Amino acid sequence: MNEITSTARKALIHLTAASCMLTAAHSTAQAADAEKIRWKVQAVFGTHLPALGDPIKLVSEQIKAASGGNVQFKIYEPGKLVPPFGITEAIKNKQLHAGYTWLGYDQGKIPAAALFAAVPFGMEPWEYATWWYEGEGKKLAEELYAKHDVHPVLCSVIGPETAGWFTKEINTMDDLKGLKIRFAGIGGKVLQKAGASVTMIPGGEIFPALEKGAIDASEFSMPAVDQLMGFDKVAKINYFPGWHQTFTASHLVINTDSWNELSDTNKALIDMACTAGTFRALTRG
Repeated sequence: MNEITSTARKALIHLTAASCMLTAAHSTAQAADAEKIRWKVQAVFGTHLPALGDPIKLVSEQIKAASGGNVQFKIYEPGKLVPPFGITEAIKNKQLHAGYTWLGYDQGKIPAAALFAAVPFGMEPWEYATWWYEGEGKKLAEELYAKHDVHPVLCSVIGPETAGWFTKEINTMDDLKGLKIRFAGIGGKVLQKAGASVTMIPGGEIFPALEKGAIDASEFSMPAVDQLMGFDKVAKINYFPGWHQTFTASHLVINTDSWNELSDTNKALIDMACTAGTFRALTRG
């Protein structure tokens, strides 16, 4: 209990500091330089989804206000500019300046990326946030993504998901054999070893895939988000808890050259806005 209290206290300190610094940043940014930044930022999750997709809208609003309009992000919904799972690659290739994504979707090309997105039986959300800010998380993620010309900034952490929505009951391990399921990250690797037929499709394609019988089951997010996606209408069986994803961390990923070209003031603005977005998501998720 003392450890959890200490962890929560550190998280609160970061939230309070970020809020105070953002309040003071408006006059600082105006007094510094008039660098005009206009970035197109594509999100991997619909921005109407609470805690999962909407943090990037908050970040964008805070950056614009704190910079006096000098720094503005235009947020695009999934798939509007590049394929949902192609965000990091597009940033690496300078098709986009930045994107808002779940690093687990990079697992195919960057295997270790999944460790920064969600880990089966892993940390609680506040523990992950503390590891990122107080431990080695931020440093390790930056080192990993630097090899791909990408700079990651933590922007959201939410709580455990359910273990998925199913059209048929799962009573034994044998029931997983041949099961067609949409499952992401390391958890998907586990189910694959258990004999399931695992596929990865973007969130917007899950409902029609369940409805048409292309898949028998799917995980995605927390119940409040899944309900908005309509999964409960076509897959009536839900299993909980979500052993595969005790935390879900989403990041703002930025092209390294674009990041390095920013003034220190604007780098600080982005960091502070994302910190505020992270802890707002924590209190809601």
